[in-house]
Amino acid sequence: MSRPDFWDDRDQARQVIDESNHLKHQVEQMETLYSLYEDIQVLMELAEEEGDASLYDEASQNMRELKKALSQFELELLLSDPYDRNNAILELHPGAGGTESQDWAEMLLRMYTRWAQHHQFHVETLDYLPGDEAGVKSVTLLIKGHNAYGYLKAEKGVHRLVRISPFDSSGRRHTSFVSCNVMPEIADDDTEIELNTDELKIDTYRSSGAGGQHVNTTDSAVRITHIPTGTVVTCQSERSQIKNRERAMKILKARLYELKRAEREKKLAEIQGEQREIAWGNQIRSYVFHPYSMVKDHRTNVEIGNVNAVMDGEIDLFIDAYLRSNMDQ
Repeated sequence: MSRPDFWDDRDQARQVIDESNHLKHQVEQMETLYSLYEDIQVLMELAEEEGDASLYDEASQNMRELKKALSQFELELLLSDPYDRNNAILELHPGAGGTESQDWAEMLLRMYTRWAQHHQFHVETLDYLPGDEAGVKSVTLLIKGHNAYGYLKAEKGVHRLVRISPFDSSGRRHTSFVSCNVMPEIADDDTEIELNTDELKIDTYRSSGAGGQHVNTTDSAVRITHIPTGTVVTCQSERSQIKNRERAMKILKARLYELKRAEREKKLAEIQGEQREIAWGNQIRSYVFHPYSMVKDHRTNVEIGNVNAVMDGEIDLFIDAYLRSNMDQ
C-alpha cells in the first residue's frame, strides 16, 4: 500500500522544524560566544587603563573559558550524521564474571548518569535488571538532549576494568568487561525505520525486577521479537504494560537502525578489504584501579591518571578525541 501524500507533507514539516530548532540552537551558542569575547575585550581595556592586575587575571580566566567553549562549538558543527542530534539509547551488558562484572556495569551506569547531568541532559531508565548480589545484569537508558547520540556514539564498545575485587576475600586482582551499546532514539514517524505489526511477536510476562507488589503479580513486562531479524527487546521498568510496550518499541526501532548501519559499514569494510573482529578482548577503553591509577582509550591513546574523576562522569576528553579522530579519517 502506498503512503498518502499528507504523510510525506508531515515528514517534511517535521524535518523543517527540526532543522529550524537546530539552527536556532547554533545561533544562540554563537551569540553567547560573542558576548564572552566582548566581555574579555572590555576587561582588557579596563586593565590597561587602571593597571589592575586582578582584571588581567579575570580576562585570562574568561579567555580559557572561551577557548573551551569554542572547541565544544566546533565539535558540535562537525556532528553531521543524520541522527547525531537525536536522544540516545544506551545499553550496558556485563560480560562473564558474575557479581564482579555486574558491579562494573553499575559503576558505568553511574558514570554515564553523572556525565548526562553535567551536560543538563535528562535520563530515563527504560529497562533495568538488578544483579543477584550486587550491580546490574542489564540496563537501558534513554538520555535526552541536543546531540546526545552524536556524543555518546563514541562510547560504543567494550569497557575493561582492572582492580582488586571487593567481592574476593583473598584480595586478588580481577579483570571485568562490560559491553556498551549506543543507538539513536528514532521518532515514531521516522520513515527510515518502519515496523510491520505482522512481523512482530509480542509476549507479556511477570516482571522479575523490583517495583512493588503490583509489578511482581501482574503480566506488566513486555517482550517484542522482530521475526525477520530475530531481534528481541524487553522492558519491565514500568508498572503499566502499555508504557513498557511503548518503551520496548522505541528500543526495537533503535536496534533495527543499528542493524542497518552495521550492514552498511560491513559492506564498506568488504570493499576496503578490512576485517574487524568484535570480541570481549577488543576493548575500546581500560580503567585501571590497581596496581596503578589510569584510564586509557585504546582507539586514540588518550589517557588520564585521575580514575575517580572519570568515574564521576568526566569523559568529555575521550569523547572529543574519538570524534575528532573519526572525522579526520
